[in-house]
Amino acid sequence: MAYQITVQPSGRQYQAEADESLLDAALRQGLHMPHGCRDGACGACKGKVLEGLVEHGKAQRSAADEAAGLTLFCCAQARSAVTLECAQLRSSDALPVKTLPARIEKLEKSAPDVLILQLRLPANETLAFHAGQYIDILLKDGRKRSFSLANAPGAAELLELHIRHVPGGFFTEALFANAKVRDILRFSGPHGGFYVQNPERKPLILLAGGTGFAPIKAIVEHSLRTQESTPLYIYWGARRPIDLYQHALASQWAAEHAHIRYIPVLSDALPEDAWNGRSGFVHHAVLNDFPDLSGHQVYACGAPAMIDAARRDCINQCALPENQFFADAFTFAAA
Repeated sequence: MAYQITVQPSGRQYQAEADESLLDAALRQGLHMPHGCRDGACGACKGKVLEGLVEHGKAQRSAADEAAGLTLFCCAQARSAVTLECAQLRSSDALPVKTLPARIEKLEKSAPDVLILQLRLPANETLAFHAGQYIDILLKDGRKRSFSLANAPGAAELLELHIRHVPGGFFTEALFANAKVRDILRFSGPHGGFYVQNPERKPLILLAGGTGFAPIKAIVEHSLRTQESTPLYIYWGARRPIDLYQHALASQWAAEHAHIRYIPVLSDALPEDAWNGRSGFVHHAVLNDFPDLSGHQVYACGAPAMIDAARRDCINQCALPENQFFADAFTFAAA
């Protein structure tokens, strides 16, 4: 049975079957909602149910979410005609999703727990994607692991991933221990709605935590490739200097391009680090530097707790319009 879904404030409508999520139904019909993992973990697709009945599935809803009528569109299924609130709904900028093999071209351990992986596509194959999107590595047992693409579109046959070692992680344990050049991985992509949507050319706050730097790097490199001059403010949060695993590259961008600023922020620097830069939570540095964000966009990528805090504080304290906060929350899967 199909139910009619109405999305406000646009008034756009689509049909959702009882056994598919509200998000999957929208994407199937060429409509795009903010989303990330599509598995109930990242929270990027959280939105309000204004009218109607939904089954929330495996969505983990807090008491505050329930009181506000919020759900995860990637988990929720319609049980009647439903009206949703999603200001960022638009016609999908859909690119073809491909399933391809790729050969490991390069392995670089850029920090004790971060591996930069370059994958070479088969001859005569390319992957069209938006800077900031991700791919799913397909494992032999049917599981998948999602990683953001860290290079700009148009880099032809090479794809770059930044992979953090997760202790006990089913995929990363094996990758860090055994992967070697010329190994073959299979993937599908591109996926996700985390990419720049800025027709008004507002200044961008690019907020990264840890390996959340990967899609931010892709966005910056795409901006440079296309010779955009929109101001970019890169805030990269990490624990210690060694965790800023491409600090030299980000510093080089800022030194060579007047429209780029780079602000690294450390939360747990030790005396021996001799750190004289910014300290604390990375999104607090943004709040301090930009008490008025009403004319900006924020693109945030990192752990869910960082994303939630940044979204709340940028909107409530700094007047950021709610529909100008874009996020990709990284979650980690253990064995």
